[in-house]
Amino acid sequence: MRVMEDTEDWNARAGTSQSRTFKILAQMTGTEKGLYPPDHKDLNAPVTEKESCTVLCFPKSGPAPSLGKVSGPAPRGPDRPAPQPHPQDLDSLVQRAEHMPASTRTPVCKKCNNIIRGPFLVALGMSWHPEEFNCDHCHSSLAEGFVEEKGNLYCTRCYEDMFAPTCFSCQQKILGKAVNALKQTWHMSCFVCTACHRPIGGNTFHMEDGQAYCEQDFYSLFGTNCHGCDFPIEAGDKFLEALGFTWHDTCFVCTVCCASLEGQPFFSKKDKPLCKKHAHSVNV
Repeated sequence: MRVMEDTEDWNARAGTSQSRTFKILAQMTGTEKGLYPPDHKDLNAPVTEKESCTVLCFPKSGPAPSLGKVSGPAPRGPDRPAPQPHPQDLDSLVQRAEHMPASTRTPVCKKCNNIIRGPFLVALGMSWHPEEFNCDHCHSSLAEGFVEEKGNLYCTRCYEDMFAPTCFSCQQKILGKAVNALKQTWHMSCFVCTACHRPIGGNTFHMEDGQAYCEQDFYSLFGTNCHGCDFPIEAGDKFLEALGFTWHDTCFVCTVCCASLEGQPFFSKKDKPLCKKHAHSVNV
């Protein structure tokens, strides 16, 4: 019967009314004055509080920021080639002094014979105070370059004025290796073949109408092959003209017996030379 009487406590209640069992428990625990904790909110009560939210603000102008993920460093572009020196400077006589920082080493200056304390220069296997490494003629600093001539050191300007020859082609002073040809002096890069314009350097060249040609272009343009051996007739070779062809002197022989016909009377058959003995030979 008790269970039957208390079943009314399990019926749904509207609003905020409590069951009798709940009230009895509240009286036993002394919490009948505060049936709900202070922070309790009635789910059925009307909402009167203002909801708050967070707003992300962006600049008025410009695109909105985008999110991404960095997967790795940016790809590198191709390496730039190292600059190449001008051909005239490849064999330059200009030398550079090596700048050395101060160290525990105490070198002796070549100029004043005193110990160097601080930075110094090294040139020609010797050490110098920077302020005493100067041109033997104009006494300007040689820290950026010098030329050695007959045991003395000169700046490039003094060397050009006093010793350097002038190139016949470009009329500039030669500070490197030079070519002496055709009674003139040339830069290695200025003495070139008239046909291909490549530097001849110290290679063999040939002259034709006062112009210099490399060996390959000379024979391709002006060279003549021997009618006997079909090899080119080079400069200095002895040759002769006969039967409308050019021959090495050693190649102009009888077709039958190979006797030399140089300076000898000869006969020809089918454009082939024959000695007097085989002038009437059938098998030629």
